[in-house]
Amino acid sequence: MRTPLSRVRYLGSAHGGTADFWRVRITGAAIFLLSIVFVIVLIAAIGRPYAGVAALIGSPLIAAIFALLIAVTAIHMRIGMQEIIEDYVHGERSKILLTVGNTFFSAAVGVVGVIAVVKLAAGVIGNG
Repeated sequence: MRTPLSRVRYLGSAHGGTADFWRVRITGAAIFLLSIVFVIVLIAAIGRPYAGVAALIGSPLIAAIFALLIAVTAIHMRIGMQEIIEDYVHGERSKILLTVGNTFFSAAVGVVGVIAVVKLAAGVIGNG
């Protein structure tokens, strides 16, 4: 049973609203748009030597787009796994542990990815 006010605020029975729904849609759209640039850069990198690829990815605009893609993907991943944990894990203790693990894992993936892009953009990574 919903009150008129809950219909206006889009609040369901859990009183959580649709915040995660919209976050997943917005991050998904951002991933799609940023992935277009990612694919274009990958196509441009075909046949280039390592130094050429490093210079291409190391440009400030491309590095910023790649770092943003990694960060948004990590956020999207965390929200998606959070929904799976909430829907399919029934033990309260397990749910808490998995939620904490999910948050730390997503943050670690995002941080490591962004650091890799920053190091490449700064020219720290040598010929490998």
